[in-house]
Amino acid sequence: MRVNWFLILGCVLASLYAWQQDPNWADQNLVFSLNNLLAGRVWTLVTALFVHASVPHLLGNMPFLFVFGNTLEKMIGRDNHLLVFFIGGFTSFLLPPLLGIYSPDTGMLGASAAIFTLAACVMLMSPLKFSWLFLAPQGLVAIIYFTLNAIIVTDPSILGQRLFDPSVAYIAHVIGFTVGIPFGIAWSQKWKKNLLITLGLFGLYLIILFVLASIFGSPLPFGVF
Repeated sequence: MRVNWFLILGCVLASLYAWQQDPNWADQNLVFSLNNLLAGRVWTLVTALFVHASVPHLLGNMPFLFVFGNTLEKMIGRDNHLLVFFIGGFTSFLLPPLLGIYSPDTGMLGASAAIFTLAACVMLMSPLKFSWLFLAPQGLVAIIYFTLNAIIVTDPSILGQRLFDPSVAYIAHVIGFTVGIPFGIAWSQKWKKNLLITLGLFGLYLIILFVLASIFGSPLPFGVF
């Protein structure tokens, strides 16, 4: 059985457990923050990767972990898969407060940044791997959601308030994706070709969006499939 299934199960069980606890206790003992880390609660680096804030948060992340995680584990094995997942997650939690982007008391939780790390690897290793869940090549899915997050980090007004949620750590997603790039390069001899394929798919996707927008007379967001 793939270890990725255990990651998914861990997210579900940890979230269900956290939702039953006192919120203040959960914030101190399950959610990562720089203050928690400095107070010696080092384990929150791990627990925060599995605990999610709500049912929509959990259900939003698990399909991506299922798709990118299973694909990557098949290519690089369980040990390397876990390595990428945890390094991406830990880095994405640690860098924002250490760089002063978030205050030391800002809580961070969820597997999304680690999933972005997996997505970057898949994009550079097997971009044409088709996902029947998303009905699109996985490289295209990865670059779309990275672009969305990068745009929101740069200027949220570009996409409008409808796509911006102040409770989402978009910068952590960007960091997670960036962390995955060196891994993808190291494990793929054809990463340059795969990157060009991904950019070509993304360009075709944008052309289709603009054509549809011109036909229907209204702009369409990047996230529409």
